[in-house]
Amino acid sequence: MHAWICDSDGGPEALRWTEQATPEPGPGQARIAIRAASLNFPDLLITQGKYQHKPPYPFVPGAEFAGVVEAVGEGVGRCRPGDAVIALAGTGGFASHALVDEARLLPLPPGMPFEHGAAFAFTYGTSHHALMDRGALQAGETVLVLGAGGGVGTAAVQIAKAAGARVIAGVAGADKAAFCRQIGADETIDYASEDLRERLRALTAGRGPEVVYDPVGGDLAEAAFRSIAWRGRYLVVGFAAGGIPALPLNLPLLKGASLVGVFWGDFVRREPAASARGLAQLADWYAQGKVCPLIDSQWPMPMLGDAFGRLSARQVRGKLVMLPTA
Repeated sequence: MHAWICDSDGGPEALRWTEQATPEPGPGQARIAIRAASLNFPDLLITQGKYQHKPPYPFVPGAEFAGVVEAVGEGVGRCRPGDAVIALAGTGGFASHALVDEARLLPLPPGMPFEHGAAFAFTYGTSHHALMDRGALQAGETVLVLGAGGGVGTAAVQIAKAAGARVIAGVAGADKAAFCRQIGADETIDYASEDLRERLRALTAGRGPEVVYDPVGGDLAEAAFRSIAWRGRYLVVGFAAGGIPALPLNLPLLKGASLVGVFWGDFVRREPAASARGLAQLADWYAQGKVCPLIDSQWPMPMLGDAFGRLSARQVRGKLVMLPTA
């Protein structure tokens, strides 16, 4: 098998493309022949030693992938060789094969290609948990999605629309704004050229959005929170901008608003039944055409470094997908 090995916090530049023996599954494990793996922002952070989860070195990055069960270990009963699956392994995806605990495998929904499977559960699961569970989003409410052109952002736009909300997509650049309108956003704000607070005031008649979905952090956070509606919910999803904002705590008080943390990985671990219900609803919405992963581009697995460069440069619309070579 081939795999990208991370043995330091040097980032994507320090990864090594290696050939090694194909492993045999142990008890409770399945060996997956990977057909597609998606690139997520946490994959960048984990190679830099900056993510919440810090696996011991060496490890293979790649949190989310899809493929075919090739072999199973003792005690595995929910899957068998030949099954098409989605893996939420946390690591291991940037390779030709991976060992995955059976509990971290989901059946690939009927009719879903591997490329969509690899780009589905992580981003759509995060956004569904954020909006529907933590944000208690209701039909008719207005949602501001920051970073709306990226992986979790595009998922959030689609999920909010499927739930009957009005969506304002916040992006940096006119091209990304046009892209978000194409995928269903009702309104857009280009915060590279427009004042976020003034534009939100105009778009909501001064009321503000009931829900703010924020995977960006940085300088946008305070302006967005100052614009939130009374009893609004501010969803802290991540910090793609790099900076973790420090919000004045008088803002939640003055707005009667909630600052809500979203950590989908621990949600899956701590509340597996609730997570499964959310993923089942997403699978139904996928079958109905209400949500669908948006693939920016597909790359051969040996070109992972170039794909990381595109992700780091904020040039991605939707998701990047890596495909193992023969």
